[in-house]
Amino acid sequence: MSLYQSMVHVIENKITPLAGAMGSQRHVVAIRDGFLAALPFMIIGSFLLVFIFPPFSPDTQIGFCRAWLDISLKYREQLMLPFNLSMGVMTFFISVGIGASLGKHYQLDPIMTGLLAFMAFLLVAAPYKDGQISTQYFSGQGIFTALITAIYASEMYAFLKRHNITIRLPKEVPTGVARSFEILIPVVVIVFTLHPLNLLIESTTGMILPEAIMHLLSPLVAASDSLPAILISVLICQILWFAGIHGALIVTGIMNPFWMANLSANQAALAAGQALPHIYLQGFWDHYLLIGGVGSTLPLAFLLLRSRAVHLRTIGKMGVVPSMFNINEPILFGAPVIMNPVFFLPFILVPMVNAVLAWTATKLGWLAQVVSLTPWTTPAPIGASWAANWAFSPVVMCLICMVMSALMYYPFVKAYERTLQKQEAAQDNTEGDTVTNNA
Repeated sequence: MSLYQSMVHVIENKITPLAGAMGSQRHVVAIRDGFLAALPFMIIGSFLLVFIFPPFSPDTQIGFCRAWLDISLKYREQLMLPFNLSMGVMTFFISVGIGASLGKHYQLDPIMTGLLAFMAFLLVAAPYKDGQISTQYFSGQGIFTALITAIYASEMYAFLKRHNITIRLPKEVPTGVARSFEILIPVVVIVFTLHPLNLLIESTTGMILPEAIMHLLSPLVAASDSLPAILISVLICQILWFAGIHGALIVTGIMNPFWMANLSANQAALAAGQALPHIYLQGFWDHYLLIGGVGSTLPLAFLLLRSRAVHLRTIGKMGVVPSMFNINEPILFGAPVIMNPVFFLPFILVPMVNAVLAWTATKLGWLAQVVSLTPWTTPAPIGASWAANWAFSPVVMCLICMVMSALMYYPFVKAYERTLQKQEAAQDNTEGDTVTNNA
């Protein structure tokens, strides 16, 4: 058995079942659904940053730029309100989204389950002191707490319902009223478990639950923002995709909580005029490692457009426009790249090389860091600039990554092209012989 066949055997028999089970696990799906529910609000909130912190030098004297800066400084509090009510309370949307997803899974009322999850989060993350509620953990710092409390509340609701520990009203009672009473016991259980637990942790450690969770996870959060973390996550994503599994869904499902926490920290640093602490965020993943889609295949699509093989040229024409918006299934399954031994090495290595280039450039201070959340379908140069508050250096970095990707894909495209040309020539000869014999 060849090395490639051995690798395929391991992927098909070991990695694929594990990844499939992980990707369909109800809590992983719920977390992914929670972030998808919050995504529109976070994108709009992030987009507002460019108006609050214009991409101009503070000492600029250009008329329009100076006026924009002065307005943003004068009305900073008013401009920050929409941001604070979107990105600043992202945990609200995530909690409700996770609860609703698990509610659907357990055939519970999604609205009630989402609201129960939301209440569970507020119980431990909104301490009341001196007549005020602290909002410290409503943004990125409370994400892991939101995940844990939403899952706990939803699972408890499902457990109580499964064991018929609920209040049942006669059938004549309206459905909405019946549902309201049905969730009374779960609400009581959540209140009398989470609130005492939070008070106990605070009395013994001096930290409320969200603070304690962030303290425990701080080494993991720090490790998630490192070059090894980038390379490992990219490697897993690429191997799964090569086997035909949507690896990006699995990887982003795992990384989203870390990305959102780090994004919140970067935005807080930007607002305070401090150096941005984090590099590896979703904007880094989307716009440097997945240019044109998983495997950074937009440059590959351009190469296929000029291929001498009819098949590859046709796939290039079909796939180049979707690839500009990071949709590359026509390229992956049409060329094909998936399970094609010719493309295995570049498909795995191209995004990893791009990761090293972008990480190094950021560390050297050449590349602006991510402060905004952007739609994943945004074309790479535009999205990269947008994510970094419209800086120009990300555009240059994207172009460098595209050139590097094209250079790495080129020899493999030519090798595959020669194989297809031989097949096309043989097919033409066979068809010609068939025509002659029929004549």
